[in-house]
Amino acid sequence: MTALTAHTRPAPSGAQQWWVLTRRLIAPTLRNGEVAVGVAVSVAATASLYIPLNRLMDGPDLEMSSYAQYLVPLIVLQAIAFASISTAFRAATDSVQGINRRFQSLPVPSLTPLAARITASLYRCVIGLAVALACGYVIGFRFYRGPWNAVAFCLLTLLIGMALALLGDTLGTKSRDPAATAQWLLLPQLIFGFLSVGIQPLHRFPEWIQPVVENQPISRFVYAMQALAGDSGDGVPPVTGAVIGRALTWVAVVVSVTLPWAVVIYRRRT
Repeated sequence: MTALTAHTRPAPSGAQQWWVLTRRLIAPTLRNGEVAVGVAVSVAATASLYIPLNRLMDGPDLEMSSYAQYLVPLIVLQAIAFASISTAFRAATDSVQGINRRFQSLPVPSLTPLAARITASLYRCVIGLAVALACGYVIGFRFYRGPWNAVAFCLLTLLIGMALALLGDTLGTKSRDPAATAQWLLLPQLIFGFLSVGIQPLHRFPEWIQPVVENQPISRFVYAMQALAGDSGDGVPPVTGAVIGRALTWVAVVVSVTLPWAVVIYRRRT
């Protein structure tokens, strides 16, 4: 009977394992305050950037109808960057607490925990995107270029979030200090965010740093998102393959650099 039972035991389902591990990461966020923190981050980012800078930045050289229309793409990017930091913290915690070693003793593919954490990060990105857009709506942000471009805006945001989550998860898995990992990821988020065209137009930066500001990834993401959102005036450039392509190129660079590194790390640990 034992031999027969062992012979007929069904093989583990990879999709079911992925779903169970994803629920393990999502379910606690509904009761430990993580969702509330994500909401608070978007609200705080909107208030801390829009209230002090609105009158300072608004003007004819802004080339847009309002500073709210100009700023919201950066607020959205800040929200999904926070989701990637949460992913890195969770990955580092699993690594330090031995959860990854536990998975290695089970018939679980080595990349299934990674896929579950990326899915949970996309869940956080969806919440952050929704709250950031709601905050933007309150201060005056609108989509002016139709529903399809609005959908493309959201899809581009989630694609960026997936790339950042992959990078954060890989760094977190490699790290042995969850708190330090989160702090190190927060630093480039602040640097690239404030040195980008999401804060102010390019011509307001000193000339010597304008090439860096214009071509760094956050600026390219902001350009694409502003084009997809549009404006009531004519200051926003049209949606073109060049504008969207440069943003997608940076996403591809992050994924192409991080994914092979992630595979090496997870297989080495396995």
